[in-house]
Parts: sequence; C-alpha cells; structure tokens
Amino acid sequence: MKLILLKDVKGQGKKGEVINASDGYARNFLLPKGLAKEATDANMHVLNKQKEAERKKKLEETEAAQKLAESLRNKEVKIIGKAGENGRLFGAITSKDIAEELKKQYKIEIDKKKIVTDTIKQLGVHEVEIKLYPEISTKVKIVISEQ
Repeated sequence: MKLILLKDVKGQGKKGEVINASDGYARNFLLPKGLAKEATDANMHVLNKQKEAERKKKLEETEAAQKLAESLRNKEVKIIGKAGENGRLFGAITSKDIAEELKKQYKIEIDKKKIVTDTIKQLGVHEVEIKLYPEISTKVKIVISEQ
C-alpha cells in the first residue's frame, strides 16, 4: 500500500516521503496512529504543493542571507574597552557585544549565536566570521581600542 508519512517513522522514512508498506502494517499501525495517510491523487497533489512552497521559502531565505552578507562585507565594528598592561582587556568581548555594536553602528540585527568567535581579550583588530545561513557566511573586522 502506498502511503505518505505525516511524521518521521523509525525504519520507514521521514515526514513527507512516499513509502510502500504492507497492508497490515498500514491499516493496523500507521493509519490509526496518524503517522501516515493514503497516497491518493488528491493527497499527492497537496504534498507537491507543500514541497513547492517549502522550496520557495528556502530560496527567499537564501537570497535574504546573501544580501545581508553582501551588506556586512568589509564593515568595521569599533568597540571601546578598558585595557591594562600589554593591551589586555579587563573582561572580554563576546559575540553578544559584537551583535549589540552591529545593531548600534549599522542598524543590522544579527543573532549572537550566528557570530563565530572565541572571546576576544586583546586590543587590536580581530576578524570574526558570521554564519548567516548554511553555507552563507561573511567576515567582519572588529577594531578594539582603549577609551
């Protein structure tokens, strides 16, 4: 019996896949528990529409991430911090601080989880990677100076 999975089923497949299952397994387990529905023409049409909408949404998100990466490219974020001897900072500059400064200086909001950096503890110029979307990232210069 051909079925469309509504949820991930261990040993059968992932949500949205069309599978062939034995009649007994389908009628006694998958259908009553709401894990699958029959692959009729109408249901297949609905599934194709959903996949198309999902693909379009992903494409739009990718384009938006590429535009944001382009706007961030070659930007310098200036952060002022207190430092002691040898240019060592009191405290550290974290991804949260970088996200706040990006918002303040360029009015670009970026989630701090997308900023890939170790905590910065020295004055100077540091390069930080920002991962905007899978396989889309950009680098931003962080200039840390003393007051």
